[in-house]
Amino acid sequence: MSSSLDGAHVLLTGATGFVGQAVLEKILSAYPSTRVSVLVRPRGDLTAQMRIDKLLRKPAFRTWREAVGEEAAAEAVRERVTVLEGDLGDLPPLPDDVDVVIHSASTVSFDLPIDEAFTANVGGPLSLYQALLATGADPHVVHVSTCYVAGLRKGVVEERALDHEVDREREFAYALTAREEAEAASRRPEVLRQLLAEAQTAHRRAGARAVAEAAEEARQEWVRHELVEAGRTRANTLGWTDVYTFTKALGERVAEDLWAGAGHRLSVVRPTIIESALKHPYPGWIDGFKVADPLIAAYGRGMLPEFPALADTVLDVIPVDFVVNAILAAAAAPPAPGGANYFQVSSGLTNPLPLGQLVRLVREYFKANPLTDAEGAHVAVPAWSFPHTGAVERALRRREKAVELADRAVGRLPATPRTRKWISGLHRARRDLGTLRKFTNLYQPYTQTEVIFDDARLRELHAALPAERQDAHGFDVTEIDWRRYLQEIHIPNVPGLMRSRGGASSPTAPAELTERTDVVAVFDLQRTVAAATLVEQYLWVELAAKPATSWPASLANLVALGPRYLQAERRDRGDFIRQFMRRYEGVSEAELREVVTKRVTPSLRRGLLQEALRRVAAHRAAGHRTVLLTGEIDVFVEPLAPLFDHIEAGKMEVGPDGRWTGHLAASPLVGEARAAWLRRYAREEGLDLSASYAYGDSYADRSWLEVVGHPHAVNPDASLYRYAKSRRWPVLTWTTTAEGRLSPVLRSIKGAQRR
Repeated sequence: MSSSLDGAHVLLTGATGFVGQAVLEKILSAYPSTRVSVLVRPRGDLTAQMRIDKLLRKPAFRTWREAVGEEAAAEAVRERVTVLEGDLGDLPPLPDDVDVVIHSASTVSFDLPIDEAFTANVGGPLSLYQALLATGADPHVVHVSTCYVAGLRKGVVEERALDHEVDREREFAYALTAREEAEAASRRPEVLRQLLAEAQTAHRRAGARAVAEAAEEARQEWVRHELVEAGRTRANTLGWTDVYTFTKALGERVAEDLWAGAGHRLSVVRPTIIESALKHPYPGWIDGFKVADPLIAAYGRGMLPEFPALADTVLDVIPVDFVVNAILAAAAAPPAPGGANYFQVSSGLTNPLPLGQLVRLVREYFKANPLTDAEGAHVAVPAWSFPHTGAVERALRRREKAVELADRAVGRLPATPRTRKWISGLHRARRDLGTLRKFTNLYQPYTQTEVIFDDARLRELHAALPAERQDAHGFDVTEIDWRRYLQEIHIPNVPGLMRSRGGASSPTAPAELTERTDVVAVFDLQRTVAAATLVEQYLWVELAAKPATSWPASLANLVALGPRYLQAERRDRGDFIRQFMRRYEGVSEAELREVVTKRVTPSLRRGLLQEALRRVAAHRAAGHRTVLLTGEIDVFVEPLAPLFDHIEAGKMEVGPDGRWTGHLAASPLVGEARAAWLRRYAREEGLDLSASYAYGDSYADRSWLEVVGHPHAVNPDASLYRYAKSRRWPVLTWTTTAEGRLSPVLRSIKGAQRR
């Protein structure tokens, strides 16, 4: 043990992961004569070498770089670190002079699709050990697993090989065929019809393409759900908590069969729940959310009012530096050829942390250091009563149903600041319920477990370290003070919590404009540039073109057909335009143009929204092309021509007598038709859509708003508001007209703002 790993050549997998990068850092900082070959796959435009170069600039390596100096650190990396580009599914030639292999690569997720989990956690070790056998070398393999491979059981689990008779080869084969079966099942007509119906209900107004995309996304999610359920169910039926522990258990069996079974040396290191460092590379070091952190963060944000857990369950937490030291100590103490050592890096037996105590310590921390919500108010953390699973499930179902009903009701209301506030609140409630549902499904086995992991052999390994090495290289869990560790070291460093204390913000204003001549700014008309709706515009024409004696009849007819128009508008914007424009059958286009020019134009211009006009002017000042894109008929919008560089509008069919037939000359310029027009216009004019802007008010505008790089929701309806919030688009409220004349809807918005 005193020689440690001096002069050894180590092959490390999973070097970019949480444990892997900590192992690499420890070797570089504490074992100056040890060489490391790291297996890293390229990602996107990054080569494996580029990924390692980027990794070595991360916080885990900062203390070491500062201690030795940047130049010496760079020299050490050049001399001691070799990058092997590839992954466990496509291995490059492995070196044949390796002394130790530390296999830490795995996919740590409790709800992976069954085929992905098997490929990573069973197929990965299988290909690695086959490749090692092919080199003819005889390294000591340290296989990093998890204590939870013990599965669903109670009592103390010893540090020994797992006792099960699962046929790993057959299970692996079944897992790989599961995706093909799920994909085939997802294409059955009865499944597709249901998914399509749901997509049409939610996205019809955004167009057929949006419906098709939503239906296909739903099908893919259906497949994933089936594969996740397949993994969870199969794991449960064989005695494991989830597909992660199931496949990790079979990964251990691969190591035992292929490596130790072939006469080589094997050590299996099983950590429990790995969290931030106690001491090294510095207290609180962590890289991303770990197993317990989502629960801690959600609790601090008030998102978990209750949780199905047992207060006396031991939540077995271990700092990452203890895990790294145990791995390297195990690597330096190989068993006899053909033998296997098992070490459980745990705290539950020697220094237990009951869940009830953990919750009290976490609650104390957040009461003293409360997070803030989006409005800046302190979040009150709950006091858990540790109810049984059935009570939590019933309460969760009631809340989910209530939120669903409220969301449907609010979605039918006019879009005002008040209803948008309700929508935002429901969005948060749905998110919180989704979090609680997910955490209940994933973490309940770990918060209700009654298993304890023996660490006798691990303690013997620690005791075998020379006394002078035990402080920096040891893993004695009795030195962990849980109050200090949680409240002073771990929780303050959980990713995202520091940002939460400052409140949350969402984009509510457009970005600063950059001067460019290849950018277009596209505006919708109604409720975006003009306060008036198509119905109001029709009334202006009626009042201007007909005698007062005909007004009552026209108004009565309009009111009588109102429900039909409203239904058409909800179904499809194009249908609404087609139906409403039938009212103009027999109208002389020349006479109508004269009425609009002389009598309607003043009303139209008075109803233009001043915020919109200022925005148009700002775009023109920046050199941007400004376009008014509307489904309204060109005759009605011609008075706005001086305001824009281009107006694209609809046209009515004109009969031989010069009168409108009541039918459109072409399909309405709405939804996806606008998206198609915009793409073609940009191509022909040499415009960069990725840098361009768009402003619309309706969910029917979604398709063309998504065409540009800077979409904006202006006075949005409920559906667009919800979608814009989910995509973090700016949401703008424009209500001020030239003379303060607002449409009834915009007047309600203004009134709601005053209230």
